[in-house]
Amino acid sequence: MWMVSPPAGVFQRTKKLFLSERAGRGRTLEFIRKNAANGLSVANLVAGLSSVLCSLNRQYHHSCWLLLVGFLLDLADGAVARRLDACSALGAKLDDFADFTTFGLATALLLQPQGALEGLLAIAYVMAVFARLCFFSSGIPFTYRGLPCPYASSLLVSTFLLTAGNVTLLRVAAIVMILFMVDRGVYPHDKVLESQLWKKVFYAGGVVAVLFLPATVASAYCLAWSTSYIIFPFAIWSCTA
Repeated sequence: MWMVSPPAGVFQRTKKLFLSERAGRGRTLEFIRKNAANGLSVANLVAGLSSVLCSLNRQYHHSCWLLLVGFLLDLADGAVARRLDACSALGAKLDDFADFTTFGLATALLLQPQGALEGLLAIAYVMAVFARLCFFSSGIPFTYRGLPCPYASSLLVSTFLLTAGNVTLLRVAAIVMILFMVDRGVYPHDKVLESQLWKKVFYAGGVVAVLFLPATVASAYCLAWSTSYIIFPFAIWSCTA
């Protein structure tokens, strides 16, 4: 019985199709690798914009929750970019814009400015974040000049939640955070997700607290986290691989 061999063109077309599919998967994986951190920055930006809308509608509890989510996203995006070797000028600009929106504008709205003085305080807080992001370059590897604004935001949000929205105390805390941010004292790069195991576990605990536990527990957890970094930056949070 004679067997009919398939034409050579079928093999060639099958091979080209297989190679093109593999190349397509490779391009997709490369695109994901290069933009994973950017995706986290965009998520942080969306959380900030959503927080702004919640504050404008006086839904401050939801606004605070979104800011804590933004805090966790901000800690993750830099680690992902460095881990995947996907740092870029575009990613840095996107991260700064997301931070300004979330930890500047959205956080300042928690101060609930009603008159001229409260409005000036909110503007001063936003400008402190702006100065911190744009002008405070230390030139020293793995350190910051001035308090990183995500930690200031986390402290204010936690204070707001734990005091049931005590605006007076929140404004006092905001003034203190402004002074910390505009001061050029050195803070270490914490690198929570790229350092000791206990820091990674602590971060995971923050994720669980913010996403699944009551607001009081989550805010107490984040308050302890941000306060420990502000007061004992090198003793506790200095990065040690």
